[in-house]
Amino acid sequence: MAYEIDLSGRVALVTGASSGLGAQFARALSRAGAGVVLAARRLERLKDLRAELEAEGGDAHVVTLDVTDHDSIKAAVAHAETEMGTIDILVNNSGVSTTQKLVDVMPDDFDFMMNTNARGAFFVAQEVGKRMIARSRGAAPGTFTGGRIVNVASMAGLRVLGQIGVYSMTKAAVIHMTKSMALEWGRYGINVNALCPGYIDTEINHHHWTTESGQKLIQMLPRKRIGQPKDLDAVLMMLCANESHFVNGAVIAADDGFGI
Repeated sequence: MAYEIDLSGRVALVTGASSGLGAQFARALSRAGAGVVLAARRLERLKDLRAELEAEGGDAHVVTLDVTDHDSIKAAVAHAETEMGTIDILVNNSGVSTTQKLVDVMPDDFDFMMNTNARGAFFVAQEVGKRMIARSRGAAPGTFTGGRIVNVASMAGLRVLGQIGVYSMTKAAVIHMTKSMALEWGRYGINVNALCPGYIDTEINHHHWTTESGQKLIQMLPRKRIGQPKDLDAVLMMLCANESHFVNGAVIAADDGFGI
């Protein structure tokens, strides 16, 4: 007997959906039956992904979102719910990084990462969380309430890595944020968990793995390999499933054992 996660009738908002992990998260949710709202700054890339999902029979909508702009966050979430209905699932994925030694970090570098990875993630989750809480408070008995929030952190938030110190700080903040939200919002049926990917091959870093430093890094990994975005599908689906109501405040590493 096969086990299948069915998200039919659910609406999922995926931030940072224009490429990389965000695009793959959107594909996985759509294939599980969820209606997907694709959010990012690069609108044309989102439209291409929407066309891809619709060609597979999925239901997708596009919304412009800049997570560093609070007004943009509020407008994007409101637009998403107007177009597709109340949000049941948030995949809080937007993130940026720079590679530099701590002594070389300038205020603009610090703000660039902190405003996107920590501040932006917080206010996206807050805006969606407010709506989930309001729905839970006003719902008729027996109706679906609550929801799932998956904050995409990083194994760098669990293990300090060289030359991405500020990035590690921001992702550690996301992990603690996740636990705080899980504690405060769990009573409303909202499950908030953190997904911490390891080294994943995406279009942003693809060139690095062919360089000398990239090859050296691969040789340092437990199984001397890097992951593909689809390798995170199973963990994401588990955290978003209706059946995962007993998983709250979890911090799950999907790093092929690198953090051991």
